[in-house]
Parts: sequence; C-alpha cells; structure tokens
Amino acid sequence: MNSWLGLGVSGLVKIKVGILTAPHIEFEQREKTFVLKNVRIGIGFHWDRYEDQEFAGELEIRDNPDGTQTAINTIDLEDYLCSVISSEMSANSPMELLKAHAVISRSWAIRAMEHPNHEGFHVCADDHCQRYEGLRRINERAVEAVCATKGQVLVSTKGLSTKEEICDCRYYKCCGGRTEVWRTCWEDIDVPYIQSVPCDWCKSPSPQVLRLVLNDYDQETKDFRDWKVTYTADELSEIIRTKSGIDFGEIIGLIPLKRGASGRIYELKIVGTKRTEVIGKELKIRLWLSKSCLYSSWFEVEHENGVWTLIGHGWGHGAGLCQIGAAVMASEGKTYEEILQYYYHGARLGVAAQ
Repeated sequence: MNSWLGLGVSGLVKIKVGILTAPHIEFEQREKTFVLKNVRIGIGFHWDRYEDQEFAGELEIRDNPDGTQTAINTIDLEDYLCSVISSEMSANSPMELLKAHAVISRSWAIRAMEHPNHEGFHVCADDHCQRYEGLRRINERAVEAVCATKGQVLVSTKGLSTKEEICDCRYYKCCGGRTEVWRTCWEDIDVPYIQSVPCDWCKSPSPQVLRLVLNDYDQETKDFRDWKVTYTADELSEIIRTKSGIDFGEIIGLIPLKRGASGRIYELKIVGTKRTEVIGKELKIRLWLSKSCLYSSWFEVEHENGVWTLIGHGWGHGAGLCQIGAAVMASEGKTYEEILQYYYHGARLGVAAQ
C-alpha cells in the first residue's frame, strides 16, 4: 500500500495541508505513517461522507480558540501531488491524464502556497482546494506521472505584462460540452489562459474510460453531463430558505440574468412572495438551489403546474481543465502537453524553482 514512499519523488518544497477540524481528532500513529479517523470528504456536495485515511509526513494537532482541533499534515510537495492526482481522479487513469493533472495540481498548489487563504496551513484537503486523501488511493502509476513531470508547471503572461507567472490552474469534473471563463466563477477579470473552448470529448465517454478514471464514490454519480432536478413549490421554497437563511416566501420566479460563455448562470434573480434578490456567482447559485449543491449553474428553468424543473449540463464550475474530457483525450492518444495546451489557452510548460 505504501510502496511509493521512498521512491525519490520528494523535492525541497514542503506544503502544509489542513485535513480536518473536529471537536476531537482521533488518530493512530504507525511506524512511518498515521491514520486519521472520520475524515469528512466532499463537504457540502452530493458525495459528502466520512472515511479513515492514512498519511505520510508530519502530523500536527492544533488547538483552536473555539475549542476544536485541526489536523495539519506537513509533506513534500511532490509527495502531496502523488495523493492529489490519485484522489481527484483514479490512479488507474491513462498516464497522459495523470501527467497533465500533476502539472496543473503542482501549478495551483504553488500559487496557493504563495497566497494562502487558510490560517495555519497552506491548503485544505477537500474540494475547496484540492482533494488530498492520503496513501490508500495511490499506485505506482501516480508516482510515475509525478516523477515524469517533476517541477513542471504551466506559465503564462497576464494582461499587458511580458513577465510570465505560474498559472492559477482550475479544473473540475465535466464541462458538459463547453468550458467557462474566469469571471463567471470568480473575480470580474480576464485571465488569458482560462478561455471558453468546445469540449466534445466529455459528451459521451465510454463506460470503460469512466471505470478507469473515476474514483469509487465518483462512480456513484451517473448523470454528471446532462441532468434534471425537480422540486415542488414547497420543496424549492424551503431549500432556498434553509440554504440562504432568507425567507423569500413562496418562490414564484427563478430568472437567469447573466450567463457565461458556456451557458452557466452567474447572476440569478430569485422572486418570492416576500422578497426578491439577485444572487451570484455560480457557486452560490448551485448552493442555494439544492439540499447539497447542484452539479453546475448551466441549467434552464421550467415551471409548470406547481413543479419546478432545472434541466442542466456539466459537473463543476467549468473553468479550465475538464477532467472527463481530458481523460477521453488521453485514451485517444493525446499527450499531456496537447491536453494542457487545449484547456489552458496560450500557456506553456515551465519549471518551478525547487
């Protein structure tokens, strides 16, 4: 299980990962590893669950002012990536997908380390940052992919500057047929390497490819490209009240005001009998319209005979690399360089300082 340890993957850069926060951290210290009990994964999403996870590196249990504890794992960046690319996708994925993922996950992590948005550690271990689920999903293919791309990152210029910087590489499970631009999801800026491109590869992936590339719990999601959600009027009103903390009364209108290049809504008017409000961006829309989180904000709204139907496409925010699309590209013989060039407009491979 831990045969990848000591294979020379490690570099000089170490990353601090916050794995979980709980009233009391339960763990088992082993000779070279430690096991954390009841780690919550997929927090707030439809695959939300708990599992025990085993990690290498150093463990710190930090006591927080609110009485909780946080488990923090300090580990070499390259070893961290072996777990990330095996947690985000299966380590049985095509090698060129694993290589592409190693490059973008390394690029994103370095950017996150430079500008951490967590107190006491650089990144968290769940989908808010990058999935990092320890040793048990790793195999030698993941190690090979990280070793083959060691130190490689994507770089690009920004705006009118001629100076290159490491790309803030974003990715998600399935675009649904077209990728999205940065401003639909985050700040109102143009990021040159995050542009909208068509993606036919994720339209009809074969069951064989999906079995190879999706982790066990991701395979539970069957309708990730084209999906439909229906609510009664009472269900929709209660979901929005619960998720937003606002009593809109009975919902009588869901009106898309602004859509991104793929069709994802990033400004939505919610009309209720007590209150009307415009919300965005895409993640807030997904969170407010589901007990967990909608697959994406690319959907059409139908309202008939008191029933609300959302007819949607894609799984995730849609900006950057489409994991399912990239998997199909790799299965059809595309190299990791070709995959990266397609999803990250104008970016090129560079080497990060070690």
